Amino acid sequence: METFIEYREVEKGFNNNRVLRGVDLTVAKGETLVILGGSGSGKSVLLKLTIGLLRADRGHILVAGQDVTHHTEEEWMAVRHRISYMFQWGALFDSMSVYDNVAFPLREHRACDEPEVERRVSEKLALVGLSTAKDLYPSDLSGGMRKRAALARSIVMEPDCILYDEPTSGLDPITADSINRLIRRTQRLLGVTSVVVTHDIQSMFRVADRLAFLYQGTMAFIGTPEEAKVSEHPVLRGFIEGRNPDENEP
Repeated sequence: METFIEYREVEKGFNNNRVLRGVDLTVAKGETLVILGGSGSGKSVLLKLTIGLLRADRGHILVAGQDVTHHTEEEWMAVRHRISYMFQWGALFDSMSVYDNVAFPLREHRACDEPEVERRVSEKLALVGLSTAKDLYPSDLSGGMRKRAALARSIVMEPDCILYDEPTSGLDPITADSINRLIRRTQRLLGVTSVVVTHDIQSMFRVADRLAFLYQGTMAFIGTPEEAKVSEHPVLRGFIEGRNPDENEP
């Protein structure tokens, strides 16, 4: 399959903490890749490196075959038109309605005229099931509705790829399942490449075409969810089985 994102020996540290220690990973065009790992393992750091919110210390990141590692801020803007980022808590503007939140990227980048803004926003709100909520404000929304609004804003520019940072964090299991279904539906209908960062095993099995397990700064496992189930890696098995591999059985 055609590669859309490639990480080559990517390293990133903060002070004396080397978070990423040589990440090698490819993301195929049109797939949903889940990056699994514990809190503080560097999952979100990797996403932020992908769109230039952070800069890699070493290594290379390629998007659609282009090395973006040392892009200027102006050059990153073109990349961000192709790759959208859905922040963990949605990052909606409290002073804007749902409609205006979703319309914001189109207006900010002057991507189209106002009739086209209305068409795209209405289409994307319908896709995520929020057509009747367009006049509400973030304070009026449940956690799941906030995530849906954030997703609508992420896809309104019609990107090639969406980066999801803990999309089900803080949600109850039923609402989380609805968001997972929406991620898969968005991939299917729009043909986008998706990278989902999570530590939620249920979400991983629900949405992943492939799984990459980030442990101690490198990818300790890359494969399908079914392959992960039979992996001999003790920490990955602990994640999947919901237990600490360092603790003895009672």
